[in-house]
Amino acid sequence: MADSNKIGKYELTALIVGATIGSGIFGVNSDLANAAAPGPAILGWLIVGLGVWCLIAALNHLLLRYPKQDAGIFAYAGLSFGPLGEFISGWAYWLASWLGNLAFATIAMSALGTFWPVFQGGQNLPSILLAILLTIGFTMIISYGVEATALLNLIGTLAKLIPLLIFAIVAALAFHWSTFVNNFWGAAAQSSRPILVVADQVKNSIMVMMWLFMGVESASVMAHRAKRQRDAVVASFGGWLILLVVYLLISLLPYGVMTRAQLAGAAQPAMGTILSQLVGPWGAALISLGLIVSVLVAWLSWTMLPAEAFLMMTKDRVLPRSFGRLNSHHAPTTALWVTAIVQCLFLCSLLFTTYAYRFAYTLGTAAGLIVYFFVGLAQIKDGWQQRAYGQLVIGILLTIFELLSMTLAGWRQVMILSLSLLQGFLIYWQARRTRKLRLAKNEWLAMGLISILAVVSLVLILNGTIPIE
Repeated sequence: MADSNKIGKYELTALIVGATIGSGIFGVNSDLANAAAPGPAILGWLIVGLGVWCLIAALNHLLLRYPKQDAGIFAYAGLSFGPLGEFISGWAYWLASWLGNLAFATIAMSALGTFWPVFQGGQNLPSILLAILLTIGFTMIISYGVEATALLNLIGTLAKLIPLLIFAIVAALAFHWSTFVNNFWGAAAQSSRPILVVADQVKNSIMVMMWLFMGVESASVMAHRAKRQRDAVVASFGGWLILLVVYLLISLLPYGVMTRAQLAGAAQPAMGTILSQLVGPWGAALISLGLIVSVLVAWLSWTMLPAEAFLMMTKDRVLPRSFGRLNSHHAPTTALWVTAIVQCLFLCSLLFTTYAYRFAYTLGTAAGLIVYFFVGLAQIKDGWQQRAYGQLVIGILLTIFELLSMTLAGWRQVMILSLSLLQGFLIYWQARRTRKLRLAKNEWLAMGLISILAVVSLVLILNGTIPIE
């Protein structure tokens, strides 16, 4: 493929920002205020910012160390733990990608209800039908070329940043230092154990923040389509910096505009509530419009990424050949439409129950953490083998951060994830069999242990120990 048909660093940076900034940022003010006072929130951002930097640093190190590994984030798991490790990581990434679109669909339809009441609530028949049409539409757009989609994503990302910039400017102009520092550490000031109180607030704030960075690995996933691999490295760090600055401004400035209690009680989207109090009703309308644009851009990105995951896994022979079939525009057409069909089926289930949405969100977040955890382990192994102790430290910090995140998220999510791997193992077995590749004993053992875990998970779900509603 000619360089002119590949993606540059600006489009890759926009892909990261577009995929990562979705709906969460529009409600982060209320969520964060419920979790922590300004001081602990700042500490939380330092921890999360460092953890995500370690992820980016690890991905970029591994990308440059293994430049021929087109499968990127999944191939690193394969290099360290064999084909099954790559399959589990890639399958988890595919799940996390399209399951997140269910949240985007519901939130986008609910936001449209601000302007057209027929979509109010986001889970009625008109909402589901429109969401299905958008899913099909996004799939068709990407079918006409991933590179052209990246340019469209760049334009959409710039558009979504405009209301965020307006909010940050208005909040900065209305900012009062005395309001910001008042009750800076929250209940810690009145506690006999202030360090424990602060630590608890930091923990709660991390739970809010870590989901906001899902998608920051996008440049690594798309590195095989980059004009130069260095472009993916530059885009990764550039995207991380942009995201961190945006999140810091949007989440911390309101502490100097309203009290923590007022922020915690703000109606969602909290950003719209805050802006409407500062500038009037048009502020809420602007944020609702920004929310719609933001979600649609993220939805487009997350339609592209799971298909790319299947394409790269096929190249590494851990999925059947049919999943990697390309059309005349070099788009992975089979992977795109398989993912679209699965999404549409899940969208239809939202008509009958809210359980499917909540189950999908739980599974998606757990799946993303599993992928990042594999990256940390691969970084540790590579750093140790190369005696590159700086890289080894990055891998250790990343692994600890992901373990912390999984612990905060809860063990139930990881248990539920094991269920989704069962059907995946059948596809993996088929891929290896058709290529006349035998499964190793340790692969059978790993699949057996995960299958036992899945059976235990099913029993716990049926007896109510693990609630999915």
